[in-house]
Amino acid sequence: QSKHEQKNCPRCGIIFECKTGNIGQCQCSAIQLTVEETVYIQSKYEDCLCINCLQNLQKEYEIFKAKHIFNK
Repeated sequence: QSKHEQKNCPRCGIIFECKTGNIGQCQCSAIQLTVEETVYIQSKYEDCLCINCLQNLQKEYEIFKAKHIFNK
């Protein structure tokens, strides 16, 4: 039995279906995050996020990384 759960995205508040029992069909499987991106997101949020927020945070991390590199 697949475990599907309705969740509220902690970043934007949208309701989405989290498919922890079948992660390959979960909306989050549509995005490939690097280890660094994953750590960055996990430092800000403890629960699952919707795909739109994951994509936005991936872009936000690129900006964060670029600023960090240029500010050294």
